[in-house]
Amino acid sequence: MNLHQFRFVQEAARRNLNLTEAAKALHTSQPGVSKAIIELEEELGVDIFARHGKRLKRITEPGQHVLRSVEIIMREVGNLRRIGEQFSAQDSGTLSIATTHTQARYVLPVPVAGLREAYPKVHISLHQATPHEVARMVIDEVAEIGMATESLADYPELVTLPCYAWQHVLVVPNEHPLAHKERIGLEDLAHEALITYHPSFTGRGKIDQAFGARKLQPRVVLEAIDSDVIKTYVRLGLGVGIVAEMAMRDDPVGDLAVRPMGQLFGQNVARVAFKRGAYLRNFVYRFAELISDRLSRELIARAMSGHVNDYEL
Repeated sequence: MNLHQFRFVQEAARRNLNLTEAAKALHTSQPGVSKAIIELEEELGVDIFARHGKRLKRITEPGQHVLRSVEIIMREVGNLRRIGEQFSAQDSGTLSIATTHTQARYVLPVPVAGLREAYPKVHISLHQATPHEVARMVIDEVAEIGMATESLADYPELVTLPCYAWQHVLVVPNEHPLAHKERIGLEDLAHEALITYHPSFTGRGKIDQAFGARKLQPRVVLEAIDSDVIKTYVRLGLGVGIVAEMAMRDDPVGDLAVRPMGQLFGQNVARVAFKRGAYLRNFVYRFAELISDRLSRELIARAMSGHVNDYEL
């Protein structure tokens, strides 16, 4: 048995048993993937996959155990590679970061600049995606570190740590009546055309839950994943916006009034994620420390060793 066979089996499972897609991802041929899997099954003496003709239909019970072992083996191979890079190349290499647009646009520029100053030989690869895709990228080792607000803590394959709490804010033109209203309630917002995030992004779930708890139906006229897009359409007069407070901290124009909405929608927590059991290089620890002063190398190392529940905001 060899690593190629393990990689082919793992990729076939990741690609919903579609060998054509697995072959594309591995830059090889579909017959080559099929042959390698069969050879591994013959060597192990068990069927990893049940078949209908030449098509894979499901993962067998022994196949589930094989895949768990393969996951551990491939994770440790990745760790060996990173250890080699750490001690041979010292302070160089590539840091792959998976994150949402809001974090990439408003939170990470300063930490990225700080890392470039501390480690000028490190190349940074930034992947923007949905929170679910961020989690998958870290699990599949496309990225070493992930950052998002929604759902990262829902994946047992990840170690996640909270970075900072934030709230939504209402943004309206300065002349809008809500800009001067002393107390804004959910009923006030329910009568407005709302422009806010797509349901899978940037704490949108908290907004929907708040309206639902009061049995109110918000009139959302436009959804986006980009805070700048939301602000643009508010400026065009299409409605009032609900955005993350980070998106308004350095807004240069000053034509929008900003009202905090934490009392209506609660607090959100941005989290960083690492693959459980992964070996983290020095500059990964340093980047996490630059993201939040709540994070330290010692705290992250402790969480990666199984004490993740010891730390919350």
